[in-house]
Amino acid sequence: MTQQTGFAYHPDYLNHDTGPNHPERPDRLRASLAALQESEVWEQLHPIEPVPARVAQLCYAHNPAYPEHIRRHCEQEIPLTYDTTVGHESYDIALLSTGGVLRVAEAVAIGTVKNAFAMVRPPGHHATQGQSMGFCLFNNIAIAARYLQREHGVGKVAIVDWDVHHGNGTQDIFYEDETVFFFSIHQSPLYPGTGSRYEQGSEKARGTTLNVPMPEGSGDDEYIAVFTDVLIPALRDFSPEVILISAGFDAHYLDPLAGTELTADGFSTLTDLILELAEETASGRVISALEGGYSLEGVSESVVAHVERLLKFDGSV
Repeated sequence: MTQQTGFAYHPDYLNHDTGPNHPERPDRLRASLAALQESEVWEQLHPIEPVPARVAQLCYAHNPAYPEHIRRHCEQEIPLTYDTTVGHESYDIALLSTGGVLRVAEAVAIGTVKNAFAMVRPPGHHATQGQSMGFCLFNNIAIAARYLQREHGVGKVAIVDWDVHHGNGTQDIFYEDETVFFFSIHQSPLYPGTGSRYEQGSEKARGTTLNVPMPEGSGDDEYIAVFTDVLIPALRDFSPEVILISAGFDAHYLDPLAGTELTADGFSTLTDLILELAEETASGRVISALEGGYSLEGVSESVVAHVERLLKFDGSV
């Protein structure tokens, strides 16, 4: 029987050098990998080997000149923005990060696994068509959505972004695209300052962008209520064929960059709610990719909780 949950990770992800004291640091993945390896889920995962994304695939979501812009900055170790620092190897590792998400997307699309998690860095959801920001080089999840449509014949895709920061890059890329539903729940006000309720998509895509800004101090109960009462009905109406998750775990109560109060159990329930809806409309097909999460304890325990639910979901919440 095919193993249900795929898992992509590559040790080269640790070589993306953001400099001393940067919150998006290699230890995030070291801690999360160690926690997974010590958990009961580790031996049950289906390993998927990342390969670098092709430049043409990056251009599914980015401007044609953008990859070369990133490559030059990395080669010269010139920061892309004040908070988005890069090292000499960062371009190749960013290709491998996007490639890891594409590989798990492929595995789900062809039925090798039912769902999958890509534990990658650098993250992606702040990168727009032509601008790197917020620690992000290439928009992994946006490229994966377009990849599924262009290379695997998927029609409608939903993206659920529960990172504590608004996924402005992903929203921008799909703001006029009625085939991609984008949902973001995020602390407000917080970087990058976008994601109001009034941002709903433009023209024929109006209604396919759904933002729910949350106040500081929001926790499991508030998030679960939004998912149950707002997101799930909207997803049901949209009826996606695949659901992608921008799985940032910086809404965890221990995270140093935010003020929300989610627990690992809360992320488990959010995962179950998405999986339950995916059973209805998407044959259970869910692809998840790591975004933020800057407390080593918070991100590692949340990753384990999330992956455990992907692996063990039984159709009931």
